Amino acid sequence: MRGELEGLLARTPLAKEHARALALLWLADGRPVAEVAELLRVSRQSVYNWVDRFERRDGQGLRARLLDAPRSGRPATASGIIDPLIAEVIDTDPRELGYRSTNWTAGLLVRYLKRSHGIEVSRRSVGLAIDRLGIRWKRPRHQLALRPETWRQSKGG
Repeated sequence: MRGELEGLLARTPLAKEHARALALLWLADGRPVAEVAELLRVSRQSVYNWVDRFERRDGQGLRARLLDAPRSGRPATASGIIDPLIAEVIDTDPRELGYRSTNWTAGLLVRYLKRSHGIEVSRRSVGLAIDRLGIRWKRPRHQLALRPETWRQSKGG
């Protein structure tokens, strides 16, 4: 087991996995829990929890024994729900739906999703959905009061 832990230390990109493997190796070397906790800048209770979890998951692979279990957390509501709604409306002129705009913006899509579907999302979520859908769009750029190169001729100059 020690060789596997040392091998994992050399190749893991995950900080939590690295710290837990180090803790187990240092404890196996006989270092006290308080010293290991201080070196890793965690509480002693965290070290005890890591050891307990590692021992309880005896039948699993090494990485599964070191990492956190999946947690429910806040569901990713926007990613699966708003993509088809945006794809459905993106080719429609916003004026047809009662908006005073000739093209869709992230802010306008946020308002549309809230008004039409009761879904509150951020502009960032809408932007990510646009990326996932592969839609390329730019903010409208207005060029105000640009004179043509021949303006002097038209003015008699």
